[in-house]
Amino acid sequence: MSKIEKFYEGIASFFTNEELWTNIGIGTVKIITIILLCSIFSKILKVAVHNIFKVRQKAPIRISERREATLLRLLDNVITYVLYFIALIMVLDTFGVEVKAILAGAGIVGLAVGFGAQSLVKDVITGFFIIFEDQFSVGDYVRIGNFEGYVEAIGLRVTKIKSWTGEVHILPNGSINQVTNFSLNNSVAVVDVSIAYEEDIEKAEQVIRELLSELPEKYEDMVAPPELLGIQNFANSEIVMRVTCETRPMRHWFVARALRKEIKLRLDEHGIEIPFPRLVLYNRQDEGESMPKNAKENA
Repeated sequence: MSKIEKFYEGIASFFTNEELWTNIGIGTVKIITIILLCSIFSKILKVAVHNIFKVRQKAPIRISERREATLLRLLDNVITYVLYFIALIMVLDTFGVEVKAILAGAGIVGLAVGFGAQSLVKDVITGFFIIFEDQFSVGDYVRIGNFEGYVEAIGLRVTKIKSWTGEVHILPNGSINQVTNFSLNNSVAVVDVSIAYEEDIEKAEQVIRELLSELPEKYEDMVAPPELLGIQNFANSEIVMRVTCETRPMRHWFVARALRKEIKLRLDEHGIEIPFPRLVLYNRQDEGESMPKNAKENA
């Protein structure tokens, strides 16, 4: 029998081997079943976790909503990673791979990598304490180093911060040394109002105070009625008065803009002028002519 005939005979025996195709079919069915079961269990566990947190929301003692959102995302990630790792092990076992040997080898390799990947270990440990100590949570507005924005996600290794212009900054947790969290407490809106020197200051203060007492009913972001502190500064062409207002976290910018608009409209209604920059010019020649003769000579 020639080599070509042996080759074609081998190919024919391969495609006509019932046992081989049976094993391939069974293996394919097992892999599809494993993936489907993994996906189903993942959804069931995630729904269960979310329902548990919904029940905790009705309890008299519960953790903050910020921390709940952070823990939910973290648990979702953990469930996904664990289940798909188990699915990968089961798929390898379906192919006849010695899983025990792989796990034992992976343990030794992991130990060796652990010594070399100290920065990764540092990221994971720091991420754990960020979540455990509730330093900041998803949705908080924070400043970390040179980056400032809303926290998009917190993982065990990295933290994602989205700035107000849309950029997403991904920071390793090990690099987070100092955090400024703007969302833990109420904010304060500060507005400076300029009044012309020619205006009646007491009347202006009375008009502004009457307006400030009406605003909390209009703007729900105001925690307390705005307060007129008084005269803040004497500027070149105006008297500056300061208004402050306690607001909900991170709503002070919106409230400050609203205060400026409301105060401007109310002052216009009462004919109280908010001055614009002025420039006074003196004619030196005319001034010199009005000077005494001796003063001109001395000049």
